[in-house]
Amino acid sequence: MVEGWSAAMPANAWNWISVWRRNFLAWKKIAPASILGNLADPLIYLFALGFGLGMMVGRVDGTSYIAFLAAGMVAASAMTSATFETIYAAFARMHAQRSWEAMLCTQLTLGDIVVGELAWAASKAFLAGTGIMIVAGILGYAAFPSVLYALPIVVLTGFAFASLAMVVAALAPSYDYFIFYQTLVLTPMLFLSGAVFPVSQLPTHFQQVGRFLPLTHSIDLIRPALLGRPGESVALHIGVLCVYTVLPFFLSAFLLRRRLMP
Repeated sequence: MVEGWSAAMPANAWNWISVWRRNFLAWKKIAPASILGNLADPLIYLFALGFGLGMMVGRVDGTSYIAFLAAGMVAASAMTSATFETIYAAFARMHAQRSWEAMLCTQLTLGDIVVGELAWAASKAFLAGTGIMIVAGILGYAAFPSVLYALPIVVLTGFAFASLAMVVAALAPSYDYFIFYQTLVLTPMLFLSGAVFPVSQLPTHFQQVGRFLPLTHSIDLIRPALLGRPGESVALHIGVLCVYTVLPFFLSAFLLRRRLMP
């Protein structure tokens, strides 16, 4: 087992694949139920709000409300899928099942395990986001082929929220604490980031808060791609999502090393 601070960093560029593969092999046994669970919540939002509220709202930003909402649900689906995979499944492998402890007895470092878990959570986010895009495309609310540009953004969104959730998992003593993150962080972010209605409709102070949220930048990249419109400040949005991926990774690696390898 690698010791010292080097244990918190990946040993090389490919060790994480074994962690990803282990999670994939375990997941594929329950894949249909898992996929259905990830799609159910955003699809309910899409149809309930899109067809129900959309009849009263009409057009938003030059498009139908359900088309506007679809892009928000793609990003929100990636956010929730990556987050839940990290704070529940990855936390279980670390805390209850002690799978991480067994992995640390191999050539894997803690950094390899964390990267593998983040990559797996991003993969789950990709499946969830792509599922919503397929539904939106079938209904005629996503433009092809520009929608393909949203696929890497969905993956990056998954990495960003998985990295943030890994910090929460590193700090939480038990599962009970995750409800605070869901209620106090994820739910407000959903409504402050332009997923359900335009950010411009919010009070000025809330608009300023929304500019710093990762979901805002994800939606600002995904929505133009789904609507077949040119994106604005693309480099800035991608850069912010990368920051939300990289910095929490190093913080979680530090916290997990202190927790698991005192």
